[in-house]
Amino acid sequence: MLDHFERNAKRRFRFLLFFLLCILLLSITFAVTLGPVKMSAMTVWKIALGHLPFIGDSLEGNGSIAQERIIWDIRLPRVLLGAGLSVVGVVIQALVRNSLADPYILGISSGSSVAATLVILFGALPIFGQYALSFGAFLGAMAAMLSVYLLAQVGGRIQTTRLLLAGVAISMIMSAVTNFIVTLAPKDSGIREAMFWMMGSLAGAKWEYIPIPAVVVLGVSLFLIVQSRSLNILLMGEEVAATLGVNMEAFRKVLIIMTSLVTGTVVAVSGSIGFIGLVVPHLARLLVGTDHKRVLSCSILIGMILVIWSDVCARLVLAPQELPIGVVTALCGGPFFIWLLRRSSYSFGGGGK
Repeated sequence: MLDHFERNAKRRFRFLLFFLLCILLLSITFAVTLGPVKMSAMTVWKIALGHLPFIGDSLEGNGSIAQERIIWDIRLPRVLLGAGLSVVGVVIQALVRNSLADPYILGISSGSSVAATLVILFGALPIFGQYALSFGAFLGAMAAMLSVYLLAQVGGRIQTTRLLLAGVAISMIMSAVTNFIVTLAPKDSGIREAMFWMMGSLAGAKWEYIPIPAVVVLGVSLFLIVQSRSLNILLMGEEVAATLGVNMEAFRKVLIIMTSLVTGTVVAVSGSIGFIGLVVPHLARLLVGTDHKRVLSCSILIGMILVIWSDVCARLVLAPQELPIGVVTALCGGPFFIWLLRRSSYSFGGGGK
């Protein structure tokens, strides 16, 4: 009976993954076709496949130079940055055993904002050229992470409560520093650009910025899926973990480093996009339960789909102007989270009351 139930559960999970993958491919297709310049789905895929080795040589009539620039250089890079924050959200919630945790709770985003505003407003880190903003945001994120990591340790051990409090404290300090930097800005236009970045935007997405986030997100995601059993045990408490032979202290430190690396890398490219890492893990648990192997797999796909359509809304609602994508995710994610809180049948991990 149990084996039959497990087989049915695996079959439903595979179907759900296939369904989400189809939705993702359709979302990518239609998101790229939408904009001031309309494109057909056929043109989108011809141009996309035309840049692949071996396949591209066999295709003819891939579109005009203008169409290729719009699709390949401008629109396609924007749709490939949605997986990282949702994965980190799953891990952070397991790490601190708190359903309200998100990727920015450790102050990583605030650290990025300090460095990013220095680059945007005062031209800091000129040695990195066009990559100054990305490198600066990443360095700021890592500095904030290191501060939280050191503050959370007591006798070489990391306590969850201290981790949360250190994250909140560092976040408040970094936010205050960012506001101070903004007040010293020499130009009003720079202030608007800095605020736009801090609310999240994919407008600056370029192919040369994508390889590093892609490698980091893919590598960390695979590692976490392999370690999904340890993530499941993490929710049970340290006593259970010790009984099952899992070194929670070492595992917790690895999770902090990896989640900070992913968050810092993604934030460096896209700015601070809120609510994705908070809402997506809950949505995944509603669909597949509490097993982190399934939750992580679904979160990657759901996160990409939500970011794609949030970016579409950001581009089109006030066209030709563009909204910060963080505004869209907050306006959509906030009501969803309120609905989730009002459901009497839902608690952290998807279980009942």
